[in-house]
Amino acid sequence: MILASGSPRRQQLLRDTGLAFEVVTRPVEEIIPEQMSPMAVVEHLALFKARAYDDLAADHVVITADTVVSLGDEILGKPVDARDAVQMLKDLSGQVNWVVSGVCISHRGQKKLFHEVTKVRFRALKRWEIAYYIERYRPYDKAGSYGIQEWIGMVGVDHIEGDYYNVVGLPVARLWRELEEWMIW
Repeated sequence: MILASGSPRRQQLLRDTGLAFEVVTRPVEEIIPEQMSPMAVVEHLALFKARAYDDLAADHVVITADTVVSLGDEILGKPVDARDAVQMLKDLSGQVNWVVSGVCISHRGQKKLFHEVTKVRFRALKRWEIAYYIERYRPYDKAGSYGIQEWIGMVGVDHIEGDYYNVVGLPVARLWRELEEWMIW
């Protein structure tokens, strides 16, 4: 099994399932298509990433994934800098956002594609909380500029509906079910 992701959170989550896997990363430019729903975007990106590993999927099970944060119709990707991160967290403050992950499982020329959605509500965040979090945790590799498992999630998220691990970066329970349904262990 190959996890095609450099995300330390995805790697840890998959490791915690007890599945044996290897991490293989290849550079893939993540371009978010316009005028697609968040669910369509993450599935598109997971499938796009999977195609970069088609040569490995003949002998291995390859897992690719992508996660976005959606605030209304706007998709929040990874912040480009501190200013962008501050703006994203200001926008999320006191609001509900949806974390959407798309996953593609590739094996022997077949692909299984799915997505998971989790609703997250932030309480109103104070400016100093946003500044502290960004300075201390530097969330530049996180969609929406936050990690629910980090300080801002602990003190700022007041409600969640759905899979917590999806918000961390990989819908582990759904991935497990899909692997189980599709394959013989």
